[in-house]
Amino acid sequence: MIASSAELAAMIREIEVEDPIDYADLPYDEDALRLLVCSQVHEIVEQAADMDEDNRQMLLMAVAAKLVLENLVLNIRLMQMQGRSIDDSSAALFRRLRGRAP
Repeated sequence: MIASSAELAAMIREIEVEDPIDYADLPYDEDALRLLVCSQVHEIVEQAADMDEDNRQMLLMAVAAKLVLENLVLNIRLMQMQGRSIDDSSAALFRRLRGRAP
């Protein structure tokens, strides 16, 4: 059974207790943003239900990877705008991104 958009949003809210998202001063309601994203994800999952298992897994992995990549890029841009440097724990990752050996 596929969780509804509202159930998925509630799960995200629970996850945010341990790993909060910084909504800062966005001019949007946090719950509305969660529900919007969950509705879009729910739609993708429903479309994927018509695919065979291999294609469904590939689609869902591609969607997740794209979101993680987008999040990484946005966080790097935010750090640059704030004049912050990358901490030592992330340095190896960014050396690899720049094509240097870790």
